[in-house]
Amino acid sequence: MTDELLTIGAFAARARLSAKALRLYDRLGLLAPAQVDEASGYRYYRAGQVERARLVAMLRQLDMPLARIAEVVEAGGAAGADVLAAYWADVEARVAGQRTLAEYLRGRLSGRSSEMYGKFVVETFLLPEQAVIAEKRHTLADELPAWIGASLGRLVAASRECGGVTAAPFVVYHSEVSMESDGPAESCVPVADEAAARAWAAEQGRAWETQVRVEPAQRFAYTRISKAQVAHPQIMAAFEAVEEWITAQGLEQAGPCREIYFADWDAAGPDDVVCDVAFPVT
Repeated sequence: MTDELLTIGAFAARARLSAKALRLYDRLGLLAPAQVDEASGYRYYRAGQVERARLVAMLRQLDMPLARIAEVVEAGGAAGADVLAAYWADVEARVAGQRTLAEYLRGRLSGRSSEMYGKFVVETFLLPEQAVIAEKRHTLADELPAWIGASLGRLVAASRECGGVTAAPFVVYHSEVSMESDGPAESCVPVADEAAARAWAAEQGRAWETQVRVEPAQRFAYTRISKAQVAHPQIMAAFEAVEEWITAQGLEQAGPCREIYFADWDAAGPDDVVCDVAFPVT
């Protein structure tokens, strides 16, 4: 009988949980008793609450935040399953990133850095003077991919009012972007008409921290990487490989590093080259 009232001890035994766990679930707002005796304070549960109690216990074993547990149990059925699936996809993505970072750090700690750097071919190229429209933002590493996609999308769309795109879009890192440091980073799109670009930027105001500037002709040391290598922390090895090469060649860094995106990101596969990791040099 699902309407049967059970003492907390009897309910705990049926749910295969401790009374302490049930008190915690009550305190957290995840599973309230069906009835509390006003005089004695004794908690009573209905037999029909057993399934919810077991579900909460299992979800807690996934280290799911309390708010997400509440979403799952309140939604129930297919909707609850969808909430769980979305949460677990986020977990797997985070663990995959942590696994890659651990492998990268093992390489560094074991002295295999030169082996990692040797996988990258570093060359130089001369980039001519160009006018760019830009959007700058302080951002942490976990927010960076979404911001790059959104900001470059906005700038490419705006380029139609500025004579069109004349070269590959790029992102400049004016300071470190990590989980502790927020840059800033700057998305840039080269455009044909500087005067039109300045008029466009004036209309935007400070909405997206937009600006226009003319970049001087510069020589860059760079290495070309695949879409899979763009992910953090794989890309760190590419940056470090270029820095090592610059030092070995007796050159000096002449400004902040950048990522130059020359391929169709959405159409590219994991092994397709899509990006140059580059440093201006003298």
